[in-house]
Amino acid sequence: MITQADAERYREKGYICIPSLLPPKEIAEIVAAADEVMGRARDLDRSDEVLDLDDAHTRDRPLVRRIKNPNQHHEAFHRLRSNARILDVLEPLLGPNIRFHHSKLNNKSAGGGSAVEWHQDWAFYPHTNDDVLAVGIYLDDCGMDNGPLLCLPGSHCGPTFDHHVDGAFCGAMDPTVDRLDYDKAEALYGPAGSITVHHARTVHGSARNISNRPRRLYLMGYTAADAWPLLGVPDFAAYEAMMVRGASTLAPRIAEAPIRVPFPVAKNQGSIYENQKELKHRFFEDKAASPDGRRAAE
Repeated sequence: MITQADAERYREKGYICIPSLLPPKEIAEIVAAADEVMGRARDLDRSDEVLDLDDAHTRDRPLVRRIKNPNQHHEAFHRLRSNARILDVLEPLLGPNIRFHHSKLNNKSAGGGSAVEWHQDWAFYPHTNDDVLAVGIYLDDCGMDNGPLLCLPGSHCGPTFDHHVDGAFCGAMDPTVDRLDYDKAEALYGPAGSITVHHARTVHGSARNISNRPRRLYLMGYTAADAWPLLGVPDFAAYEAMMVRGASTLAPRIAEAPIRVPFPVAKNQGSIYENQKELKHRFFEDKAASPDGRRAAE
């Protein structure tokens, strides 16, 4: 499922994209589960513990930005975390002992799905070592115009950038401060069933969906079993139940990696979309973004 060249590319760039990894039948099952869970939005006026709603949401025109922890709300998502095809891709990258970390489904509705500003997952959940990554599964065909994942090559080997505004965590980087060359960002896209894999320290984001097609990306976080979360393990039994391949360990591996903690917590809670509302300088301007979502920071 993964070649030596893929593994080397991941280590060099911090991400890879594998087209059409999951067959149409499996994708259809996941899409049906997503539709079922997101259908609950018709009964909601505001976001809850399962659904994060767009600011323009109404019951007559339901708009869901995210399903939070889908694996806890539908069996199809729960099964997917142990999918052998996916774990076979991850084993050369994380080793034989793999722990599931979390899941989310980001939904970019046709004609205006929300952007996600540049950030590093590592800023949200640092571990004792950085064998930590995220797998994205495209549930829809994804091209340059409907908000593909954008990654900055080699950024996983650099610093952990500040994700704070006015002393509080905001889950996003200020492009006027970091001065990264975002024109070098690469878009990861492909037909439904394609997967993306990006390192937790890779700088990434995505523009609005300016097409007439939806773009749903189901994201699952994984870690090496010996990477322990620095923010703590509130429920050890639940933590052990996250093992999806190999054996757990009580001996965390400590490896040097630049760490910033996400405290004080974000002023806006609920999702990364709410966290990022505090960001004063945005990269992805709703009206000025080019089709691939890249533009120079002002």
